Amino acid sequence: MSDPLLTEAQRTFFAEARRAVLATTSPEGRPRLVPVCFWLSPDVDARGRPIVYTPIDDKPKQSADPRQLARVRDILVLPEVTLLVDRWSETWTELAWLRAYGAGEMLEPQAHEAAEHARALLELRRKYPQYIDQELEDRPIIKVSIDRVVSWGAIGD
Repeated sequence: MSDPLLTEAQRTFFAEARRAVLATTSPEGRPRLVPVCFWLSPDVDARGRPIVYTPIDDKPKQSADPRQLARVRDILVLPEVTLLVDRWSETWTELAWLRAYGAGEMLEPQAHEAAEHARALLELRRKYPQYIDQELEDRPIIKVSIDRVVSWGAIGD
């Protein structure tokens, strides 16, 4: 299925980025930002939206239970999220950013989500070899369905 939200240049810029900043909103209305690793799927969902996956990896966290992390709790209360990828350069004509707005959900490794979870984990490990030795099979993955994209600068269009 084609992707009506991302131009080819935006998709390339997004997919090749090594990190993004995930923004969620706390129940009190405060923005919460965290840098994340991610994989932009080449597929779109049933509504034609691009899909991004970001793991809850096993680097040290505030809580050993991944389901107790602030970003996870935020998404369960208010699923609206934003992802920001950017390129910095001292040569300002090379500056660029892409902001993707969407709906986040928790993708669990059990039941009907197992195949999608396994594929996302495989692709995340391909993009980030650091994940090969991490035990992520029983941890949720954040799935973001992108509704809107805004970009600026030397994206490549």
